[in-house]
Amino acid sequence: MLKIQRSSDKEVLYSLSGHIESEDVTELRRLLSLETAGETVALDLKEITLIDRDTLGFLADCECENIKLKNCPAYVREWLDCNKRVECG
Repeated sequence: MLKIQRSSDKEVLYSLSGHIESEDVTELRRLLSLETAGETVALDLKEITLIDRDTLGFLADCECENIKLKNCPAYVREWLDCNKRVECG
């Protein structure tokens, strides 16, 4: 189960905790689409315990869209770095 908490100060920060699964990606995309254009957005992954393959693709897309990934687990960062997309967008 995924828990999402939004806060806003200098940037919009979504703190995520738990498991991110395929069905959660749709909701995360929806929430991110509601943010004002030009606003700095970040996902805090500190409390994430498990992600699936679809989520890895979603996180790669986030980076392409200049959404920051904070406290990204090492195994996720390694996968993202090894599988950088040739083109963003």
